[in-house]
Amino acid sequence: MATWNPWHGCKKISPGCANCYVYRRDAEFGKDSSIVTRTSSFDMPVKCNRRNEYKLQLKGEDVYTCMTSDFFLDEADAWRPEAWDIIRRRGNLHFVIITKRIHRFAVGLPEDWGSGYENVTICCTCENQDRADYRLPVFLDLPIKHRTIIHEPMLEQIDIRKYLATGKIEGVTCGGESGPEARICDFAWILDSMEQCVEYDVPFWFKQTGARFKKGNKLYLIDRKDQMSQAQKAGLNYKYG
Repeated sequence: MATWNPWHGCKKISPGCANCYVYRRDAEFGKDSSIVTRTSSFDMPVKCNRRNEYKLQLKGEDVYTCMTSDFFLDEADAWRPEAWDIIRRRGNLHFVIITKRIHRFAVGLPEDWGSGYENVTICCTCENQDRADYRLPVFLDLPIKHRTIIHEPMLEQIDIRKYLATGKIEGVTCGGESGPEARICDFAWILDSMEQCVEYDVPFWFKQTGARFKKGNKLYLIDRKDQMSQAQKAGLNYKYG
């Protein structure tokens, strides 16, 4: 997976943030994840080699953006216009931006954004019903060309039928939580989300089981290295890819 992290660090704002993997990893090195800093790879997508060619060359692969922070974090407001300019310049790459701060989407938006950049997908995180009902109405009302939803970590069964019915959602991803403090992810929730997507003919991807995965009355403890492969074995993906 190609990633670009122009800044690092974040602030926890909702239940899905409780066991944030960035905080967990930073803690191993005694680093405070709540301190937001611009990274040395800020301009990575536009760096060139000696032949004046972009070093980052991809074929059909997405660039997952700001995976150790949130692109719309207020501490990054001063840097975001330059980041948008980099995204604009690399129109041949497709950038995927996952956010819990969709309410801040318009802050620092480029003047030429219009109805959205063709090379950008905005993915709105909704870990429970409360966050889905708060974020998705905002999400659907914004000028965005490509929209997806991710329930990760999925903390309960979530009904998004009325949002899928708009025809504006291009895909839904579900996944459990990893780490030693992981909360339970129930197979029944995943199955229900898949059925909602089939009902509205929206692509669905069961990304990972998480560390504590419940199926029926049995709880499975799954190693990190096996969480994605076990999800794929469930055979729930619909029109994904």
